[in-house]
Amino acid sequence: MVSLGNYRKLLWREVGPVVLRYLLLILFGVTFILPFAWMVSTSLKQPGQAYLFPPQWIPNPLTLENYTGVWSGYVPFGRFYLNTVTVVALVEIGTLISSTMVAYSFARLQWWGRNFWFLVLLGTMMLPFQVVMIPTYILFRLLGWLDTLKPLIVPSFFGNAFFIFLLRQFFLSIPKDLEDAARVDGAGAFRILWQMFVPLSKPVLVTVGIFCFVWTWNDFTGPLLYLESMDKMTVSVGLAMYQGTYNTNWPNLTAAATLAMLPILAMFLASQRYFVKGIVLTGMKV
Repeated sequence: MVSLGNYRKLLWREVGPVVLRYLLLILFGVTFILPFAWMVSTSLKQPGQAYLFPPQWIPNPLTLENYTGVWSGYVPFGRFYLNTVTVVALVEIGTLISSTMVAYSFARLQWWGRNFWFLVLLGTMMLPFQVVMIPTYILFRLLGWLDTLKPLIVPSFFGNAFFIFLLRQFFLSIPKDLEDAARVDGAGAFRILWQMFVPLSKPVLVTVGIFCFVWTWNDFTGPLLYLESMDKMTVSVGLAMYQGTYNTNWPNLTAAATLAMLPILAMFLASQRYFVKGIVLTGMKV
């Protein structure tokens, strides 16, 4: 018969690690959510309340003037929002189409120098943006694309090395017997890609879409480098305009930041299941 003391030891041995694991997860979760909670709290405060010490977590009185001021203030944030949505939508379309086609070519089609050019593609991932920034700027200037949205959109239709790598690794994990059966039925390369590989690749396509959405939405260097007109700027540049040289209106800035973050948060929550699955499955076969 097990004594009470031994029973407690056995129970702690089984349950203890689980309890500690969840306590650590809760601690880390609270730590990471605190900045977001403080941003939302500050966005609902009046300007003077943002500088109180000790900090006041619950605004009193609670106000929505900062959010209305973002749309009607000196920074045309609504126009920036529309520009960003336009750029993100077109970049998503261009990236998914071009990267999917190139990845399928590297994964399934047999052509001369395929492995060599794949290594060259991976080599481009090692180049920092600062190395190609000036040549790219000169190219867009010669094309007459400066102060337009074209430099932010058109390159996405030529693929992205990182996304091509992710998609290729996933395509390699698809059984080749399915492709062979489709070829026996008379299907060509394009039909196999769009009617077989794309439906089977929803997790990795969602993963690529989330990465592309976040990177494009948060892109600051590109719009700052290629755009000049105020009516063509994006959200990331608009957020920087709320920071003054000697003073910053923190309630307005946090309200704008909250609005800028909502699309990313909504997209991730809506596609979280596919995102996690795509990360797990990508790279199963090289």
